Amino acid sequence: MRRALVVGNSAGIGLALTKRLLQSGCHVWGVSRSTSEIEHPVYQHLICDVTSSEYPVALRLLLDTTGGFDVCVYCAGIGEFLDLEDMTSEVAVFRTNLLSLVETTSLVIPAMLARGSGHLIGLSSIGDQVISADAPSYSASKSGVSSYLAGLALALRPRGIAVSNVRLGFVDTKMAKGPVRPFMIGIERAVDVLMRCLKHRPARLTHPWRMEILVRILRWATRLRLARG
Repeated sequence: MRRALVVGNSAGIGLALTKRLLQSGCHVWGVSRSTSEIEHPVYQHLICDVTSSEYPVALRLLLDTTGGFDVCVYCAGIGEFLDLEDMTSEVAVFRTNLLSLVETTSLVIPAMLARGSGHLIGLSSIGDQVISADAPSYSASKSGVSSYLAGLALALRPRGIAVSNVRLGFVDTKMAKGPVRPFMIGIERAVDVLMRCLKHRPARLTHPWRMEILVRILRWATRLRLARG
């Protein structure tokens, strides 16, 4: 039975993915800040904030207990609008979206290397290309995620480990806060994309592609504005 770790699975994409993995026959461990609604014979849940000092300790213990995972999917992520009067949330966004992903990776990869197999998936965003005055920490942290995962994919492929960067557009979750959300997809459709990723193990998977075109146009327009001063 394949063993999967889903980080950030109390709601949204992570929760729906966990349920789908269980339906497919996986033994799943989930990590989130709150309790899980899932009750299943082969599901175990760890309550822990990925940004806390307790997280690496708890994850190491879990890895020692399980012997490692065949699949690790990092779904944890937050996004906040910029508040110039109180920018503390900017730090929290980077810690959750990028730094805790790196910490998770540093802990789960060694066991995969020892076995010579494994699959790491990180949820980035098509917004990794956006230059945003409204939420600069979100787009910048996702840009870091995409770049980091691309580099890991190159480094780990010769060792038998797949690394996938899944870049989604707007998904109908509480994260989609903006008034304009073009090409938004449902949670189950997002999980379909992830399940396809698990099957084909691409280094990069973007959905929907039309959103990618729109983002590139917006990035070009923003760069032009910056150049004009």
